[in-house]
Amino acid sequence: MTTETVSIKDIELAAEGLDPQQAAAIYKEQGCLVIRGLMKAYAPDIRRDIMARMEEAIALLDKAVKAEEGWYTPDGTLFLPAPKGFVRDKQVMVTSCRYNTSAALFQSAMDGALLDIAEAVLGPDVELFMSGQCLCKEPAGGHPKMLHQDAAYFEHRYEGPMAVLTYAVDTNIERGALHVVPGSHKLGVLNHVDTESHLGLDLKQWPWEAAVPIEGEAGDAIFFHVKTIHGSKPNYSDVARPVFIHRYRAADDYVVLSGTSASNRGEVEARKENQMGFMVRGFRSYDAGRADAT
Repeated sequence: MTTETVSIKDIELAAEGLDPQQAAAIYKEQGCLVIRGLMKAYAPDIRRDIMARMEEAIALLDKAVKAEEGWYTPDGTLFLPAPKGFVRDKQVMVTSCRYNTSAALFQSAMDGALLDIAEAVLGPDVELFMSGQCLCKEPAGGHPKMLHQDAAYFEHRYEGPMAVLTYAVDTNIERGALHVVPGSHKLGVLNHVDTESHLGLDLKQWPWEAAVPIEGEAGDAIFFHVKTIHGSKPNYSDVARPVFIHRYRAADDYVVLSGTSASNRGEVEARKENQMGFMVRGFRSYDAGRADAT
């Protein structure tokens, strides 16, 4: 466990007058960064789309199919077991709101100020990793996401992706604010165990008290390294807590190990071929080991 004390003030900046190099320096040192108001203009439309997809998914629950991660409805929404006393036996975790279903989400991934930071961190040639991710903690007991590193799910050959999680509504601790452990990206990939929300760290070694909670307003963006420890507690409020996540990586990077549980992590080594996202900055040179899409 890290012992250095880092406060919110040490990792936050305002979107107005933002210096990408200053932002990148904080991110590289702490493995996390908060930009207040960076995505404020996009939050209302994305919140609308997330909630619309949630309503569609709940209506499709009778058609859900069981999988190792939980249950998937035909639209691709992932449900987890609901806590005792919830309005139904399953609750939403990951919605089907992605770049190919929400124009607002895709447009927000191209924000110039956001990409300036991505370029300052990752270099001139930057691609999108994955297809955007929108999660939602339902009210009155929405699921926790135990402390973990994203590298446990998708370990990369080089630096790995930089995630940008944005609150779509004002979010405090009661509503399930994100917690981060500054500096933890320097520890390498840690051993993960199975938890109620997939892979996570042993709470005896990494209790919630080790992490810094980040409360914020709709549009506040939280950047974190693929190896930064982070997570969020349940939503105990009476309002849903939607968030949207963009991930960026250097164009020559790729997944080497992946998984969703302790048993299947590393079971199949990910292949370099065809791991190419949309370019958002720079240019992709031809790589014979990763054939260009035609």
